[in-house]
Amino acid sequence: MNPIIVIPARLAATRLPGKPLADIHGRPMLLHVAERARQAAIGPVMIAAADPPIIAAAQAAGFRAIATDPALPSGSDRVFAALAEIDPAEKFDVVINLQGDFPTIAPAQLHAALAPLADPTIDIGTLVAPIRDEEEAALASVVKAACAFTDDAAIAQALYFSRAPIPYGEGPRWHHIGIYAFRRQALARFVRLPVSPLEAREKLEQLRALEAGMRIGCARIAEGPFGVDTPDDLARARRVLAPSGGAP
Repeated sequence: MNPIIVIPARLAATRLPGKPLADIHGRPMLLHVAERARQAAIGPVMIAAADPPIIAAAQAAGFRAIATDPALPSGSDRVFAALAEIDPAEKFDVVINLQGDFPTIAPAQLHAALAPLADPTIDIGTLVAPIRDEEEAALASVVKAACAFTDDAAIAQALYFSRAPIPYGEGPRWHHIGIYAFRRQALARFVRLPVSPLEAREKLEQLRALEAGMRIGCARIAEGPFGVDTPDDLARARRVLAPSGGAP
């Protein structure tokens, strides 16, 4: 594999406007994410940006940034557009779509997202972490992955994703972490597909891939990074990343 990491970013977040450039100890959140991606040493790190201030911040920190159409409907579309511009020859055959609101992402977790692609029948790799209790399982903001890990297996195929607490019955439940390692051709196919019925119902774009017959492999990790979506999340990120404490 010859991977590249692309971080899609735009300023028009509804719950936390200007989120990618939110300050965390003197540095925009997006750059915390980009630096951790760089530390993973998986491949080049690029930012696919919808807004000039994001491009300016990224370039000032030494990261390559590509301007993408602000009207693109999703981060996946933004990743694909940027990749098509900088790599028309398709040198990079795998792309990690890394959201810019995971400032505590660990470099090892990015390597884990690639692991499912060791199986040539898997189109997309992603991550899951254990759901700790019923309160977490009941939260609609916590996306659940229906997958079953046999014995000590580190990889399982995703059968469904939902905001509901699935699957039913006794046993572990898995919190989906929204980081995707796409095979290049899988991403090209995915962004050309129409929004699918279950995707529209659950508001989860990964269901579009499953409904189209694509295979998603889940790598399990002990604990996932938390996403920053609200002012409270941002305050938490500042506490976790405080110089006296550091990131987990």
